[in-house]
Amino acid sequence: MPLRPIVRTDGYLPIEDHGLIGDGLTCALVARDGAIPWLCLPNFDSRPFLAGILDAERGGSLDVIPVGLQGSRQRYLPDTGILVTEMQGPDGRLELTDCLTLRSGADLSEPVPSGRGELLRLARAVGGTVEVDVLLTPMDGVLVRSELGAWRIHWAAQPSLEILFSASHPLTVAGDGSIRGRVTLREGEQLTVALQWSGQTHTRIRTEPERLIEQTAAAWRSWADRLQYTGPQTDLVRRSALTLKLLDHAPTGAIMAAATSSLPEEIGGVRNWDYRYTWVRDAAFSSYALRRIGMQDESDAFLAWTLRNIERDDRASIVYTLDGKRPGMEWQDLALSGYRGSGPVRWGNGAARQVQNDVYGELLDVAYQWVRAGGALDEPLWGALQELTEQAIGQWSTPDNGIWEIRDAGRPFTYSVAMCHVAVDRALRIGEICGLPHPRQRWRHEADRISATLLESSWDPDRGTFTEHLTPPGQGDRGGLDGSLLTLPLRGVVRADDPRMVATTEAVRRYLDAGDGLLYRYLHTESPDGLAGGEGAFLLCSFWLVDNLVGQGRLEEAHGLYESLCGRANELGLLAEEIDPATGTFLGNFPQAFSHVGVISSGWNLTRAEAAAAGGTAR
Repeated sequence: MPLRPIVRTDGYLPIEDHGLIGDGLTCALVARDGAIPWLCLPNFDSRPFLAGILDAERGGSLDVIPVGLQGSRQRYLPDTGILVTEMQGPDGRLELTDCLTLRSGADLSEPVPSGRGELLRLARAVGGTVEVDVLLTPMDGVLVRSELGAWRIHWAAQPSLEILFSASHPLTVAGDGSIRGRVTLREGEQLTVALQWSGQTHTRIRTEPERLIEQTAAAWRSWADRLQYTGPQTDLVRRSALTLKLLDHAPTGAIMAAATSSLPEEIGGVRNWDYRYTWVRDAAFSSYALRRIGMQDESDAFLAWTLRNIERDDRASIVYTLDGKRPGMEWQDLALSGYRGSGPVRWGNGAARQVQNDVYGELLDVAYQWVRAGGALDEPLWGALQELTEQAIGQWSTPDNGIWEIRDAGRPFTYSVAMCHVAVDRALRIGEICGLPHPRQRWRHEADRISATLLESSWDPDRGTFTEHLTPPGQGDRGGLDGSLLTLPLRGVVRADDPRMVATTEAVRRYLDAGDGLLYRYLHTESPDGLAGGEGAFLLCSFWLVDNLVGQGRLEEAHGLYESLCGRANELGLLAEEIDPATGTFLGNFPQAFSHVGVISSGWNLTRAEAAAAGGTAR
């Protein structure tokens, strides 16, 4: 791919002009101009040390940028989480390699931290002479103390965290507390910059940076050797798996919804949310995807972590922090202006305190996957799952905030009711598989009752489609359509080739069409959500459409849509939550796990269906 010019809007690079690096405890975004404008320390969901992507003036960044930068491109070292940015200056080219380093011999499949608590940046002049500006400006006020060619940083937001910044060339502390300098590199010369953090005191880099990069690459490639997929978009599916691993919290197996907070779903809008948490519904979808391509350890860890949370709390939670707790209260950070001025910047997530009745089905489906894979349920856990099943039976007709977490009056959303049916259905299956005591006859009656009501009260005979929420016949507006209707076959509620589902699929395509295969998840004018403004097209909905087309035997159409959606990824193979239909640019938090789950699941479904149609088998 050729080098591209650097184009900023309102002082910001496009969201898609960033890559992701990580070590299983935290992650960072690397911009195409050589800046790192996002890094939370010491964990994914900690306070950001660098947040320039949310405020170019006050957010802070760590820059290694050629003076007079003319153009750049990015690539990953194959099958790794190590990122290379090539940047062209007026008189030479710089190759910048970035990674969060891993221990020698690290095994990324083990549920233990593999990171060294270190961000390493290795810059090398690969042609001509390059003048390089190095600049570190943390977000919050810091106290910097020089120490034998390095700088020890006291960070007010995490006073117990030891942070050390070092470089191979002389830098100085400016009056504003930033650390900066200009270094001239001739062809073959290199510059090393490192940021280290720990609860213990660090020393300056003693291991050769090339060796650190090599051992980090070796750990990533050893992990990637386990991936099992041969089908459409093989490279992108592998990259999606690696991206999910970069979002995977190693000690627990929890997978974040996204790496960032408050990247806007509409430029200038207010739909800016903190996604550095794990949603239970993501667990079910992600576990299917991970297991299908050989990531069984990650799937098992994710499922086990979710089940431990259920057993510990004896209740259903919608979203968890990475240590299995409920996120703190949502609050707005008035100190940051937001990406391209799109405030407010939010920390925490109020959705954790909403009523979302689908959570019962999500949790029971996670447990069912665990049992099918050979996992065991003890008596206390089975007791907790039975209680969740009874809660689903008692709550399924109660209005809630739904899968899209609306901030308006609740409705009996079709997806939520469907997932309450899933809860009872999966509980029945678990009980039968494991030979556990349960009220089989009563649960079967309740499952049938929920299913019958769902199919009758969400069906609009005038429009010939299922609708977003239940309305008894003759009792008023049935509401619009939303993208979650496309999941009904995926969760085993209705067959994809059922005539009603075929009709619903076509209605959703027409009604939510954003152009070129993109879909809105719902229309705000028809389905009020209590928020001002709008949003972009939601990528996962389009992948769900691919899955429905596959289930209906429309393989050529499904394949074409899948290829089109995969073509939306940036040059690194990364996807955000949403796409601006007018420009094709990314919107929302980035990278988004759900979008990459869509890449994997739809590719796997398509591969199996095409192989079956050809009379062969697929892996």
